[in-house]
Amino acid sequence: MEQRIGFIGLGNMGCAILHGIIASQFIPASQINVYDIHPENGEKLKESYDLNVLASAKEVAKESDIVFIAVKPQNINEVLAEIQKELKKSTVVVSVVAGVTIKMIEAIIGYEQKIVRVMPNTPALVNSAICSLTPNTEVSPEELLTVRGLLNCIGLTEVIPESLVHSATGVGGSGPAFVFMFIEALADGAVKGGMTRKQAYKFAAQTVMGSAKLMLETNKHPGELKDMVCSPGGITIEGVQTLEQNNFRAAIMNAVEACVNRSKQLSGEK
Repeated sequence: MEQRIGFIGLGNMGCAILHGIIASQFIPASQINVYDIHPENGEKLKESYDLNVLASAKEVAKESDIVFIAVKPQNINEVLAEIQKELKKSTVVVSVVAGVTIKMIEAIIGYEQKIVRVMPNTPALVNSAICSLTPNTEVSPEELLTVRGLLNCIGLTEVIPESLVHSATGVGGSGPAFVFMFIEALADGAVKGGMTRKQAYKFAAQTVMGSAKLMLETNKHPGELKDMVCSPGGITIEGVQTLEQNNFRAAIMNAVEACVNRSKQLSGEK
């Protein structure tokens, strides 16, 4: 890959994507340009990788073919206004800024600019993200494939219409919090049964990770996999019944729905 990749913003998510790309050897670090308002963040990366730390967001836009914008939502308008004149028509702008629509970005940098809106989640920090990708009409299939390849370095990707970004936020963006609560509760149950806290967390976390991996790799329906564990008259079906009596599935669905509605509210949608 010969394109030069730029990063504006080196917070947790920007660095997670950058580290994943470099670790995968998708492109050499020498083809990566970075800038952050805190210069020490770029210099720290320079100690580990042979990348290019530039002096401004404007320079990153000028010197890069694909530009990742990973700044705080309240700062994106200022950044877009700064880089707008430096963007080539062929430059692909990849926004990982939550709550900022493609139209909002186009209104500042132009409707003919190539833009991909991305919604990653925190497991990106350990290269196990699920990222939604939404391109505007200016992005070619080949360009989208390249951006998807870069983001596959930190996990899995799915291309979705922008109308589904709120749903992706509810399940992918907010979902990890629900999973961590489940892991904690699962471990609490084991501790109540006499297991040490350290062992309980290990059992619970590995059980969740292994179960998810089993579903993804076998492509079996979760209900089918659940039935494999529930022997007739056995132990697990008793637990399943208890969860059903306490509206377990309805509670999770309601939580995701609440997140979807809040995401719409924050973006000004009804």
